[in-house]
Amino acid sequence: MTNLFNKKEINRLVLFFLVGGINTVFGYSLYALFLYLGIHYTLASLFSTIGGVLFNFKTTGVIVFKNHNNKLLMKFIGVYAITYLLNIGCLRIFDIFNVNMYLAGAIVLIPVALIAYTLQKRFVFGG
Repeated sequence: MTNLFNKKEINRLVLFFLVGGINTVFGYSLYALFLYLGIHYTLASLFSTIGGVLFNFKTTGVIVFKNHNNKLLMKFIGVYAITYLLNIGCLRIFDIFNVNMYLAGAIVLIPVALIAYTLQKRFVFGG
């Protein structure tokens, strides 16, 4: 089991969050745009996820995990499918409590990102 607190792992996690910040701005901007256009939050989340996957695959794979293998795209998409379902589940809970969907989308970013990192490290890019 990899020690989460070794220097290499901490540096990679910090880099993941920095790159994730760029990816998040890109994906959340798409999400907000789709909401603004009147698209339901489930579809807004789906479309922004699809739009972000290709962008995120390269930035995360190359910059964070130093991996240029394009054959990993399907595994990467699998992780995004899981995080999409998790994201929608969380948004649904916020929707039940009438929380603003812009705010709800922002709130779920960090926990979903941590789960995405763990899944990408373990199942996509290796660790």
